[in-house]
Amino acid sequence: RPRPSEPANPAQARAGEGVAIAGGVPNGKARPGRVWRWRNLLVSFAHSVLAGLWALWHSPELLSDIQDGYSVSGHLLVCFSSGYFIHDTLDIIFNYQSRSSWEYLVHHAMAISAFVSLIVTGRFLVAAVLLLLVEVSNIFLTVRMLLKMSNVPSPALYEANKYVNLVMYFAFRLAPQAYLTWYFLRYVEVQGQGAFLTANLLLLDAMILMYFSRLLRSDFFPSLRKGSAGRDVDGEKFLID
Repeated sequence: RPRPSEPANPAQARAGEGVAIAGGVPNGKARPGRVWRWRNLLVSFAHSVLAGLWALWHSPELLSDIQDGYSVSGHLLVCFSSGYFIHDTLDIIFNYQSRSSWEYLVHHAMAISAFVSLIVTGRFLVAAVLLLLVEVSNIFLTVRMLLKMSNVPSPALYEANKYVNLVMYFAFRLAPQAYLTWYFLRYVEVQGQGAFLTANLLLLDAMILMYFSRLLRSDFFPSLRKGSAGRDVDGEKFLID
C-alpha cells in the first residue's frame, strides 16, 4: 500500500515529471527567469517583424542620400525602434536580468544615444533605416532562440531555420553594416555627430562579428564550443549555446 506522500502509480509520477520537464517547468513551477525570457523574446520578435518589414519597405527610396535624406515614415520608424530599445532596457533592469543580459544593455545604450541624436538633428536617418534592416535577420535569430528554449522536438524546423538564419545574417546584418562602415569612414566628417556615430558603428561592428562567431560555433561547428555543457541559460537574454 503506498504511503500518503507517494503517488499511487509510479508510472504516473514519472509521466507527470516528464511533462513538467518538457514544458520547462521543473517540479510543476515555472522559473521566473524562464517566464521573463519567453515574454521578452516574444516582444522582441514582434518588434523585429514590424521594424524589419518597415525598414525593408523604405530602403530603396532612401539610399541616394545617407547623410541628409529624409522621410516622415523613416523618422517614425527610428522613433518606434528607440521606444522599443528603451522599453527593453527598463524590462531587463526592473526584472533583475542586468547581469545575464549586460551585452544587450550595452547595445541598447549605443542604439538609443545614436537614434536620439538622429531624431533631434534629422541627419543620418537613412543610415538608421539601413541599420534597422538587421531586424529582418533578428526574426529568424529569435525563432532560433525560441526553438532552443522550447523542449518540443523539431529538428527539421531548427535545421531549416539554421540555414535561413545564416543567409539572413549575411544579407541583412553583415552587408548593411559593412556598407555603412565603409561609407562613414570614407565620406563622413570625423567631428561632432559624425565622429560620434562612426565610433558607435565601429563598436557595433565588433559586437556583430563576435555574435556571428558564436552563431557559427553553435550551429555549424559545435565541436569548437567551450564551457557550454550543462549551462543554464534560462535567465539569459542572449542564447549563446
